[in-house]
Amino acid sequence: MLWPAAHAAEPDKPAVVRIGVAATGVGGGIFSTAHVNQYLEKEFEKDGIKIEWQFFKNAGPAVNEAYSSNHLDFAWQGDLPQLIGKAGGLKVKYILGGGRRGNLYLAARKDSTANSIEDIKGRKVGLHKGTCLQLGIARLLADHGLKEMDLKIYNMDYLTSATALGNGELELTFGLYNLYFLRDQGLAKLIYTGKDDGGKYGCAGGFTVTEAFAGKYPDITQRVVNTLVRAAQWTVEEPNRERVYEIWAKSGIPLQHFKEDWEGQDWKQKLSPLIDDYLVNSYRTSFEDAKKFGLVRGQFDYGAYFDRSYLDNALAELKLQDYWKEEDAAGTPKP
Repeated sequence: MLWPAAHAAEPDKPAVVRIGVAATGVGGGIFSTAHVNQYLEKEFEKDGIKIEWQFFKNAGPAVNEAYSSNHLDFAWQGDLPQLIGKAGGLKVKYILGGGRRGNLYLAARKDSTANSIEDIKGRKVGLHKGTCLQLGIARLLADHGLKEMDLKIYNMDYLTSATALGNGELELTFGLYNLYFLRDQGLAKLIYTGKDDGGKYGCAGGFTVTEAFAGKYPDITQRVVNTLVRAAQWTVEEPNRERVYEIWAKSGIPLQHFKEDWEGQDWKQKLSPLIDDYLVNSYRTSFEDAKKFGLVRGQFDYGAYFDRSYLDNALAELKLQDYWKEEDAAGTPKP
């Protein structure tokens, strides 16, 4: 991969702002809206600052690698790779929420005798390790009396595992709404969907920035957050719903599958940019669970990791302090 040029020597602004996204071929979320509608490009055009988007097929682990090689300034990831990276010493901080309670799915080949989570013990299952889905799946399995070691796991990204299942090379795979395509083609059946339990095992995620970039360019960092908050607001507004589906469908996933995944969901809740008690507690719980399941080692200071200052400034500047409802640690909206 050819990486963008390094920052210019000017102390007040960089030549390029480099943004990583831990996804490719799977749309949905604030980052898709910001990218397609060119929110950041328009914000920084007058400054002559270029925006470089990088979408990583290998998701969260690849973003961490890019961060460690000093090839990114900002990134969107799910919780597990963010926690792995931070515990591993990455000098980044979490500055903006980007999603919570995502739906995960489990598909089985049409001829499979598996019809529930309990049925999959000892079978070949696709799973993208190192991503936030791995942690949610570990929790889901534990609640059904299983562990990863009880399965024959094949480490594949979402699209590769779906293809393998469709070709008959796998019996089962965990994934996202991309699995609707296999169902509609008559190649698979969905034996678990996160919609059935309100996203209980789904990912949380959000945006991070390197401490070096935020320290050197605090004003630019603030403008990035302001712009992403505006993108978040536009994304959840009801009149924009059909346009949002069209944007997400540019990933190659049919528009109707996004509609099926999001039907009946609370958009403002699930796409909240807030760093509230629920989000912070969710990350704390995720970290402890990840340690329990042997997915992460190390420790770090949560107080230093979550930096609400940019978000608070953005909400005040955009007069959106009461737009999203904060949730307490248990997930109940605050009055």
